[in-house]
Amino acid sequence: MAHIAPTDAQIEQFRELMREGPIHLLNLVRLRPRAAYPDGLEASGSEAYHAFARESAPVLERVGAKQVWVGRFEMMVVGPGDERWDRVFIVEYPSDAAFAALMRDPVYREALKHHQAAVEDSRVIRLEPRDPGAQFGDWT
Repeated sequence: MAHIAPTDAQIEQFRELMREGPIHLLNLVRLRPRAAYPDGLEASGSEAYHAFARESAPVLERVGAKQVWVGRFEMMVVGPGDERWDRVFIVEYPSDAAFAALMRDPVYREALKHHQAAVEDSRVIRLEPRDPGAQFGDWT
């Protein structure tokens, strides 16, 4: 089963976690080889995702979000060996309210058509940023 957008239950759970301070969203994205636009627009999944990123970037900047980490997936060390991710990154939002503002923004909502067309499957994991401590294992 593909996961492209949050369910109503996930949105409600997200709201219940409202707190002060920044949040990080870890994004794992698998792209379709060919984008699936309802109107038949021809593009690769990568091209469609790039259009989503380009059109949504000003909105993310406006709400104070920033990409704080990006990596290139190489292999699954623990987990399903056939799983792959084309885009892996973390976005920091200054607050829950900033993320909510992004989700309501009409420019962002319009850009989502590219996201929906591009993405075959994804995971978005909410994280509370923490100080990593002086050595491995120094976290609370």
